[in-house]
Amino acid sequence: MPGRAGDDLITREQAALRRVATLVASGAPPAQVLTTVTEEAGRLLHADRATMKRYCSDGTVSVVATWTSSGPAVPVGALEELGGQDVHTMVFQTSGPARIDDYACASGLVAEVVREFGLRAAVGVPVSVEGQLWGVMIVASRLGPLPADAEARLAGFTELAATAIANAEAQAALTASRARVVAAADATRQRIERSLHDGAQQRLVSLALELRAAQAAAPPEAGELVQRLDHLATGLDSALEELREIARGLHPAILADGGLRPALKTLARRSAVPVHLDIQVTGRLPEPVEIAAYYTVSEALTNAAKHAHATAADIEVAESNGVVHVCVRDDGRGGADFGHGSGLFGLKDRAEALGGHLRLHSPPGAGTILAIDLPLGRQ
Repeated sequence: MPGRAGDDLITREQAALRRVATLVASGAPPAQVLTTVTEEAGRLLHADRATMKRYCSDGTVSVVATWTSSGPAVPVGALEELGGQDVHTMVFQTSGPARIDDYACASGLVAEVVREFGLRAAVGVPVSVEGQLWGVMIVASRLGPLPADAEARLAGFTELAATAIANAEAQAALTASRARVVAAADATRQRIERSLHDGAQQRLVSLALELRAAQAAAPPEAGELVQRLDHLATGLDSALEELREIARGLHPAILADGGLRPALKTLARRSAVPVHLDIQVTGRLPEPVEIAAYYTVSEALTNAAKHAHATAADIEVAESNGVVHVCVRDDGRGGADFGHGSGLFGLKDRAEALGGHLRLHSPPGAGTILAIDLPLGRQ
């Protein structure tokens, strides 16, 4: 019988670890993983309470996940002090597992709280992320000491928790890096746009005015000279318009000055494809959000005219629950994807750098939908 009970425990442990590992592999949010880890560990060991805590730089411990078989639990976000005789302090001091088999003999504020909850014993195992102590998982019991192998069984859960935390931190670092790259590129484009507008553009405008004045002042008998001057003036006007288009493509001044609504109206007016525009946001949005939304619409309209040969496009911009939703639909031939050197890759990186998401639906022969969701609170 003891052997059968041991086999049952191993089976339940493996099943619990598989459930957690599946969550980690699916990229579930760390909070969800840590909550699941805490509950699975508590149930496996038939504990009355399980808690995941993180060590903070100010000498406190923050509760990040909690589970209880019955009764109240310490809420997530609660802060506790280090010090005294309690499991989380012992783990912090040694970076190794710790246990207290009878809290009646323990000291300190946390020990008093543990006794108030009616708990008698606890075991704690460190959570280490990339070789650094991150936190601790603690399971506690009202009945008495936990099994002798509790520390070893908890280790499998803390390893999965550490993997989820490391993945999340790596993703956060990647997102922050992308955001810095995008911000630096936008700032560079703005500087170039201002330089073109204040320097080369103004100089070309002055030259064009001088050339037109010279043309007007030329005597009537100088027909060939007037014709040449007219040709030069026309070429200069064309060059100036090209330069303006380049400047608008780098960073449209109307977006910086007036915001998303007038900028999108200008895009719609210039579009080679007739556009129906529906903007349900008022006021200014965070600059990175406006820029991402603008370039998404610009790319979609360019592709609709140049590649999809669409005859109409619809643009919808709305805000709900702190997220801006931008959707561009066309009735073109579809078949768009993130390959073939399109500008969609850059839009996808820009969206993800802002904590957003870019979606593309473009079945052949059925038009294209390009949508971007951008959270306002991540800026």
